[in-house]
Amino acid sequence: MDEAPLLIELADGVATLALDRPAALNALNRALRATLVDSLLEMDARPDIRAIVLTGRGRAFCAGLDVKELGQSGNNVTDNIGDRDIGATVTALKTPIIAAVNGLAVTGGFEIALSCDIVLAARSAWFQDTHAKIGLLPGWGLSQRLPRVIGPYRAKEISLSARKVTADEAAQLGFVSRVVSDDELPGEARAAAMAIAQWPAEHVARIKSLIDRGYAMPFGEALRFEAEEARKRNAKVTLPARA
Repeated sequence: MDEAPLLIELADGVATLALDRPAALNALNRALRATLVDSLLEMDARPDIRAIVLTGRGRAFCAGLDVKELGQSGNNVTDNIGDRDIGATVTALKTPIIAAVNGLAVTGGFEIALSCDIVLAARSAWFQDTHAKIGLLPGWGLSQRLPRVIGPYRAKEISLSARKVTADEAAQLGFVSRVVSDDELPGEARAAAMAIAQWPAEHVARIKSLIDRGYAMPFGEALRFEAEEARKRNAKVTLPARA
């Protein structure tokens, strides 16, 4: 078991979490899955942390589940990972989370990136869904999030063929917000996090929730939901008079 599979840096209201199994392409073994979920929940509960950056050490963001460990366990995949739904954990965070994809993001790593609120990618990064290749079904949201962002036809083409998607193509399709040079990625991710962290955390959390909850609804229902939430919240706010 790795002694420190996750590195955490705290500064200026931003928590940077770096998956730290570079020799294994940051594959998610049992220790890393547990540490990542626990650390995300801990950061989300801290009032001094107002934004989170998730990235990887080495040449990978995350290669997905540690298939070698799973194969040696003698248990089926569901029994191995059922208690650590990283996608659901990321989605439930009140604190905005930015994926800084520094290299390959494959299968479970792809799912984690899609679960984040903002995805920034290094120029050399790439994405791949290999579920069809290895005989597993996605369980952390990939089959539902990807088609909602890029449409079902493009999502099927990517998932059924298991082909690689470059960072530039991902930005064109819309599931990457911005592509930057490899050297600039850490600084750009931190700058994006600090741009969020400068505002009151409760205000940011309300807007994040409004977007996430509304996006899961039909459009008309979402508009009514927004209007009702705005009516309740804005009735409590009095803006200062201006001269």
